[in-house]
Amino acid sequence: MRRFRFGAVVRQAESGKAWADKARRLEGAGFDVLLVPDHLVGPRFAPVAALAAAASATTRLRVGTLVFANDFRHPAVLAKETATLDVLSDGRLDVGLGTGWMAEDYQRAGLPFEPPGVRVDRLAEAVAVLKGLWGDGPYTFDGAHYQIRALDQQPKPVQRPHPRLLLGGGGPRMLRLAAREADVVNLGMRVRADGTGPDGSDGGRQAFMDKLRTVRAAAGDRYDRLELGTSVVQVGVRKPEETWSAADTSQLDETPQVLLGTHHDIVDKLRYWRDEHDISYFVVHHERDLDAFTPIVEELATG
Repeated sequence: MRRFRFGAVVRQAESGKAWADKARRLEGAGFDVLLVPDHLVGPRFAPVAALAAAASATTRLRVGTLVFANDFRHPAVLAKETATLDVLSDGRLDVGLGTGWMAEDYQRAGLPFEPPGVRVDRLAEAVAVLKGLWGDGPYTFDGAHYQIRALDQQPKPVQRPHPRLLLGGGGPRMLRLAAREADVVNLGMRVRADGTGPDGSDGGRQAFMDKLRTVRAAAGDRYDRLELGTSVVQVGVRKPEETWSAADTSQLDETPQVLLGTHHDIVDKLRYWRDEHDISYFVVHHERDLDAFTPIVEELATG
């Protein structure tokens, strides 16, 4: 039986004290992980500093990203930053990594927004570089996007062989990469190729089950060691959609990404998806849903 694990995405606070208070509230409520996103536009803290502050304010709570945008940092820089965070947090870091997908980030920062296939290829190389630089001794890599020459970075992460690595997405290439390389696979909606938001045609139970089958087939004998998770975008009663996403979450009602109904309804639905389909890691995507979801965490965190 896979153990439930619960995370929450937290984007910002009005002060350092308020940020620390948010982290401590999550820890006290039984959440496992505080997660921050990584975008250049919008009201969000930068991840590295925010995670360091959250880790300093807590003792048990893990900290992580959902997710670092690979295109914003060279993997050698990210390897150094994350190894340092892992040391400073006493081994409580989860590294979520993605290609970078939101076109507005690239446009406003003057960064080239290349086709999805290029970004996925670059991400696959970045994963190899991260794992190599987190390992012992000097590391060399010669790829199409990155070249590393006998680099031996210090410090090394506390967690061995490396911090828990999360990859996710909705497209088959990303899911196959995650199944082969990640410790945690986060199943989400596929993003439109133009970077304007989730692909509205990718919702529903059948699409979600297809993603699970893709992961299982690609993972092979790794499957039983994988943690499978997803982001929860509606809890309790339906709220207005977030303006950035342009996604109709009503099509997700039969998936674990939407949890409507009573406390009992939600608990039963989460147990069903864990027991029947191995989804055991649930991340609350909006702070507005934390009050409704916290009693669920309190009931299931030890089960």
